Amino acid sequence: MPVNLTADAIPAIVAGDVNSKPLLQVLEIKLISNSKQQERYRLLLSDAVSSQHAMLATQLNDRVTTGQVKKGSVVQLIEYICSPIQNRKIVVVLNMETIIPECEIIGNPISFVESDLPAQGASLSNTMQNLSKSSYYQLPPQNTSYNVQNFQLPPKNASSYVQNFRPTVQTAYKPPPVYKGQGAILRNEAPSRVIPISALNPYQGRWAIKARVTAKGDLRRYNNARGDGKVFSFDLLDSEGGEIRVTCFNAVVDRFYDAIEVGRVYLISKGSLKPAQKNFNHLKNDWEILLESTSTLELFPEEDGSIPKQQFSFKPINDIENVDNNSILDVIGVVTCVNPSVPILRKNGMETQKRILNLKDWTGRSVELTLWGEFCNKEGKNLQEMVDAGLFPILAVKAGKVNDFSGKSIGTISATQFFINPDFPEARSLREWFDRVGKDSASLSISKDIIPGGSKNDVRKTLSQIKDEGLGRSDKPDWITVRAAVSFIKTDSFCYTACPLKIGERQCNKKVTKSGNSRWQCDRCNQEFDECDYRFLLQAQILDHTGIAWVTAFQETGEEIMGFSAKELYLLKHEQEDDEKFIGIIKSRLFNEFVLRLKIKEELYGDEQRLKITVAKADKVDYSSECKYVLDLISKFGRQ
Repeated sequence: MPVNLTADAIPAIVAGDVNSKPLLQVLEIKLISNSKQQERYRLLLSDAVSSQHAMLATQLNDRVTTGQVKKGSVVQLIEYICSPIQNRKIVVVLNMETIIPECEIIGNPISFVESDLPAQGASLSNTMQNLSKSSYYQLPPQNTSYNVQNFQLPPKNASSYVQNFRPTVQTAYKPPPVYKGQGAILRNEAPSRVIPISALNPYQGRWAIKARVTAKGDLRRYNNARGDGKVFSFDLLDSEGGEIRVTCFNAVVDRFYDAIEVGRVYLISKGSLKPAQKNFNHLKNDWEILLESTSTLELFPEEDGSIPKQQFSFKPINDIENVDNNSILDVIGVVTCVNPSVPILRKNGMETQKRILNLKDWTGRSVELTLWGEFCNKEGKNLQEMVDAGLFPILAVKAGKVNDFSGKSIGTISATQFFINPDFPEARSLREWFDRVGKDSASLSISKDIIPGGSKNDVRKTLSQIKDEGLGRSDKPDWITVRAAVSFIKTDSFCYTACPLKIGERQCNKKVTKSGNSRWQCDRCNQEFDECDYRFLLQAQILDHTGIAWVTAFQETGEEIMGFSAKELYLLKHEQEDDEKFIGIIKSRLFNEFVLRLKIKEELYGDEQRLKITVAKADKVDYSSECKYVLDLISKFGRQ
């Protein structure tokens, strides 16, 4: 991202500012020596418009010698002062931090000019020497933390040490009138200025933002090398459309978790900014706020109509086809179909709910939306009741996650929000389109068709495209759907004898052999048993109008293709030895058409790379659905 130097920092410093901690760039570095042969460095600092010479305190010489500060470096001045010396003003840098070690010169700065000042009778070397001796301006060791509440101003009798450094402060830098007569104002006690979210950057000292909470995450607990902890986050939106995520950890969670309500407006200040974690943060902001023990959060009791309730950036469904996997986006569509909720066992052994529905819009495309967890029981149940009643509601989805496992689909995450029949222009336009023509128009799914009995027309390909497009040769397997007929089936090894024992929750399924006592033996389980299972390992050739391919079908897909169980065919061939009946069954399965879901991946066999194609799903062709699919394709190409 571009570097923004602190605007008008040079004029402010020359005028007497000592508190703003500006972000400046080093244009030049020059080594100079005084009469006592003490090495000092003179810098030329820039705010992108003006430049000004500065002397580096000797305690900071190592920043230059070690290369931490060089020509082009962007630095933040922490402690500094500007004094008139020999009819000119020199900035003395007492402490600073390097923000960017190397950077191109920013802007076209010119030397800042101010009218000559009366001579003060002090030489630069004496001034620097006095500064070094002054205990009140001695630099602490590097990495020392500063606590402004423990900072002590020099006593009155110390003025002789710093008489040449007393800044001339202009009226613009005096505290606001409300503080008059109340004593000195410590740096962190001055009022924070409300700024837009878009103006936030980590180089600001005091700031405050006024924004509405648009989403609140669940309270999550974690465990790492530092021990147990807890965290939650919420998203903010301000009147100018800026968005940012706020995160709280541990003790800060206890302070703010119950105080945060979605839809309410808050004034937030004294947080720190850190780079946004884009793997978990979908907002269009390079920063996120971390609230700390000193942070403040104030609820606005009255509603602020200038701040919108929510902000969307809707993506038309036909554009989702070209969106990268795992992208987070907003989408709006008409709910045309809702499947029942089904239980799913996660990898961690926990059970959750899954519900699938279908969205369509005016682009002539539809997309599958997968609901997980509580979305199934709340919004999912409500949507199913509405669709069953023939209402077909408008659904706006905020922060859905794109998945390309089966074509392109969208899934819910913890930050996802649903808005059913919302009242805004996009929803009204979509309702008008659907009621007028959309209800009766066909749409082409960019993900697998979820209509019961419908064809699985996601990422439809032909067999010749497997070779022409080099499918399966990347790091991850390719998934396609083809309509093809079985032209040949190998019968010498169409199935294998498998272990029926369970290992945990899963069946072993390893190949077993007969031992000397005619019992089946599994080398993996190291056990013997009287009966084994029979599982398909079917190798078949399939064809369509463009070419042929060899595929492998395992248990469930083998049964779909053969119409018999592996055990029935095994006993018929090897126990009953009825070859005539066996061959008759095989022939009856040839040239039957299926819609096949294929997994394609190149694997290494010995020293040779071979393409392995596995049948993940086999469905008999539903010619009614196929006709609808072809008509949709004709309609698609007709529009082009």
